[in-house]
Amino acid sequence: MKISTDEVTKIAHLARLEVEPSQKEKMAEQLSHILGYIDKLKDVDVEGVKLSSGAAFMNNVLREDEVKESPGPLVTLANAPQRDEDFYIVPRVVK
Repeated sequence: MKISTDEVTKIAHLARLEVEPSQKEKMAEQLSHILGYIDKLKDVDVEGVKLSSGAAFMNNVLREDEVKESPGPLVTLANAPQRDEDFYIVPRVVK
């Protein structure tokens, strides 16, 4: 699959990357090479090959919810860098 420099520009814009004009041709060539390799992988015969990753067989492993008593503010705020009574003090992030 051939990637054009216009497509590289679009991809860079979507990824919020700044690509120098001098590098667009080289990047288009490299992406075309990568996609060509992926096309070759589509033709590989994998009949009878067992999956090698156990992650493919895993399901969500959930635990049962348990109601527990709250440890209270003395425990939960023990490591707070700053606090005001029972509240965390955090730096302002919105001006």
